[in-house]
Amino acid sequence: MPWKGEKDPYKIWLSEIILQQTRVEQGIEYYHRFIKKFPDIRQLAKANDKLIFKLWEGLGYYSRCRNLISTARLISQEFDGRFPTTFDDIRQLRGVGPYTAAAISSFAFNLPHAVIDGNVSRVLSRVFEIMKPVDSTEGKKIIVSLAGELLDKDEPGVYNQAIMDFGAVVCKPLVPLCSNCVFKKICLAFRNDHVKKLPLKSKRIIIKERWFYYFVLSEENRVVIQQRNAKDIWNQLYEFPMIERKAGIKIEDILQEAMELGWFKNKKYNVISISPAYKQRLSHQVINAPVHSN
Repeated sequence: MPWKGEKDPYKIWLSEIILQQTRVEQGIEYYHRFIKKFPDIRQLAKANDKLIFKLWEGLGYYSRCRNLISTARLISQEFDGRFPTTFDDIRQLRGVGPYTAAAISSFAFNLPHAVIDGNVSRVLSRVFEIMKPVDSTEGKKIIVSLAGELLDKDEPGVYNQAIMDFGAVVCKPLVPLCSNCVFKKICLAFRNDHVKKLPLKSKRIIIKERWFYYFVLSEENRVVIQQRNAKDIWNQLYEFPMIERKAGIKIEDILQEAMELGWFKNKKYNVISISPAYKQRLSHQVINAPVHSN
């Protein structure tokens, strides 16, 4: 990974924002793209919003991109283009939570803050056999306390990277390499055959299903688009006119509703095609999107 061992806080911050809700394999390409176009935070701050969003296109969760733009301009204007050097100042930046602030402060400035991600939580919950859900208030307190106690205060960046990598490569979620693990003699979960049970989680993600009926309305080589304004997925991005429903309905009914909305001039239109429902799976919802060409 190109950001491994990186000391430039701008590049560390950029990689962390890109990797929020994004697989590493996908994020690497975008990281290279942004670094090439904006080698420092001043260049990013000066760039046009549309250009930045175009580079971000395909990554999803566009609130991250808005936070990226806002933070770049804040640092450029209020910090003279120099990234803040304290954990508290970094934590105040938009889109930066405790994990990202700890990563930037430890990797870039060698400050003693423990990075706690899913990999770290898994390692600690297994080695110390934490029988509290890691997503509960009590479980989080235990993990945070342990992570702080174990942190190497002289080399926090090296330690943080090591335990994160250990969780990703050895103490994996489904097929951990327990037989080759250096901790197997002291790992309580391994000793008590609880490795597969840990970490415990209390919250179950509820998946919401939504139906977006899109219309490609064209006339005289022009196509209608609109901007999403609701505080929802893809806010402020552009799309074809769309009617949303909680479940699938008959084509005739959705066409009738589009007519009542005045989308068809003089109530005359030709349906050229109706696509199958394209499906987009997100972390908390599934989008079903048939496209009607008129």
